[in-house]
Amino acid sequence: MSAPPRRVENLHTDKGKVPVYATGIVEQPWDEYDAADHATWATLFARQREVLVGRASTEFLQAQDAMGMSPHAIPKYADLNAVLGEATGWQLIGVEGLLPELDFFDHLANRRFPVTWWIRKPEQIDYIEEPDLFHDLFGHVPLLMNPVFADYMQAYGRGGVKAHGIGPEALQNLTRLYWYTVEFGLIREAGALRIYGSGIVSSKGESLHALESAAPNRIGFDLERIMRTRYRIDSYQKTYFVIDSFQQLIDATAPDFTPVYARLAEQPSIAAGTVLDGDLVFQRGSGEGWASDGDV
Repeated sequence: MSAPPRRVENLHTDKGKVPVYATGIVEQPWDEYDAADHATWATLFARQREVLVGRASTEFLQAQDAMGMSPHAIPKYADLNAVLGEATGWQLIGVEGLLPELDFFDHLANRRFPVTWWIRKPEQIDYIEEPDLFHDLFGHVPLLMNPVFADYMQAYGRGGVKAHGIGPEALQNLTRLYWYTVEFGLIREAGALRIYGSGIVSSKGESLHALESAAPNRIGFDLERIMRTRYRIDSYQKTYFVIDSFQQLIDATAPDFTPVYARLAEQPSIAAGTVLDGDLVFQRGSGEGWASDGDV
């Protein structure tokens, strides 16, 4: 029997956290998951589904059901791939941890979504720094069943490959777009705000904060505004951006971004909690509990 693939996590030093990257593509070692792993999945799945009723996008919940995800056991990537491939042509690939940016973009551009093979430890059940199997599978994968969102993700990957060649500032602008849509996006559904971003739907605390807290701003989607806006990696978001539909994402990102990057290079970045005069404001946040520094 071959050894299971590596579990690659951040390195913690006396000078802080150091991200560690891995490029290998691995088979999901499903037979190696133990009872604690499946129990962690079951606990997280049941808790999140309960929280997300009435909060998550209907598209997200229906897609997750259609994929056959359940709390009974960690899903097998091969089983999900059979459904996902039929629906939108995407495939899941197993990875050991964080991927270098260009590798990640290349996978997306070719309709391959990297999923970490390992799940958090029981003592990490409420918070983990790195994306683990639960974040990736529960949070990211369901919306790949949606043809429009699936196309957006592929277009983003292609754009990422291009931005990587243009330079670090362009890459930073594009990373902000991913953060505020794929990871922490809100959507309007039937006159109400709903969650679709994977960083929200996979977190109980952020699911409640994103929709119900008075602290954050909730602002209408604006492509270049988002690409100028810094964000938080160590706390709940100060600002969430709201789309009207997944089609809005496709329409906004269809043009060539090269002139966009040129315009953005001449403008300052925007602090994460700022509300501008031209913003479509669904809610101006109270700012309660915000840290005064730490924006990325």
